[in-house]
Amino acid sequence: MFFRHAPATRGLIYVVVAATGWGTAGAVAAALYGPSGLGPLSLTFWRAAGGFVLLLAVRMARRRPARAGGRVAVHRVVATGAGLTVFQAAYFCAVRSTGLAVATVVTLGSGPVLIALAARLTMGERLGRGGALAVAGALGGLAVLVLGGGSGGAGAVRPAGVGLALLSASGYAAITLLTRWWGRQGVAGDPFDTSMWAFGMCAVLLLPAAWAEGLLPHAAHLGRTLLLLGYLASVPTALAYGLYFAGAAVLRSATVSVVALIEPVSATVLAVALLGERLTAATVLGTVCLLGAVGSLVADEARGMRRLPRQTVVTGGAAPVAGSRAAAGPGRGSRRVPESRRR
Repeated sequence: MFFRHAPATRGLIYVVVAATGWGTAGAVAAALYGPSGLGPLSLTFWRAAGGFVLLLAVRMARRRPARAGGRVAVHRVVATGAGLTVFQAAYFCAVRSTGLAVATVVTLGSGPVLIALAARLTMGERLGRGGALAVAGALGGLAVLVLGGGSGGAGAVRPAGVGLALLSASGYAAITLLTRWWGRQGVAGDPFDTSMWAFGMCAVLLLPAAWAEGLLPHAAHLGRTLLLLGYLASVPTALAYGLYFAGAAVLRSATVSVVALIEPVSATVLAVALLGERLTAATVLGTVCLLGAVGSLVADEARGMRRLPRQTVVTGGAAPVAGSRAAAGPGRGSRRVPESRRR
């Protein structure tokens, strides 16, 4: 019995580690802003460039065989890379503007809700009761954060930062919706390769802006800066995405969605413990509302899966490359594999 469930247990551990790693990315960015002299665009460039190099090295070391129909088309790389650029760059800008905890919670809490709304409008997907509750919860949470976040100090919530976090969530939503659309068309390609090349495209797109912002770090504390940049490119990028794809391959989408909530929780803990951010009552309430909105979507998906007791869902196409989350569910592009074919 242990060996039968070992792949799922191992996959769960992989996703937990990946989500925890993603939660540290914003904290590393916040720690780098002052001493390194690097801005959010430069940090995003170095994360994307370093992540691309490491993922490429992993791919070459594994000598992964080409999958049938798995070629990565240029237009998909450009589109996914553009969405990833908005997602990552706007997130790091939001961290600098309004703090790690609020930026992470708003981005990850509103992203799945934006996906559910956009999928309803563009693909005709049913919103459902869970989706309606999620939209209401997300709007309520954002209102509490913006209106009750205070006007100054370590616990202040800045509307500009919330806006940047929403922009980041929009980039994530665009990636996910494109992935669903390509999955329905049967042209989504290999998720690992799509993510790898998307990080490369992100670095290319950001290079001019990062150069104008200041691409090279200050000479002071250079060793510390390089160490943190190496961590940013390796742990929450290359390692986390490699583990995520390995884990998501053997877990249900709803399970991955719930486990991925570790990311905002770990980011909030780091924000308070290491960065000295203060959580006001409004911040806590808004956070609960936003995470509850994601939970509502997950519960709605789980109810749908229970209507298919003899099947398990394998998400079609590439996973959202910058962020973790399968919180919006598999969509109509998913493949449903009978349990008798599982290994």
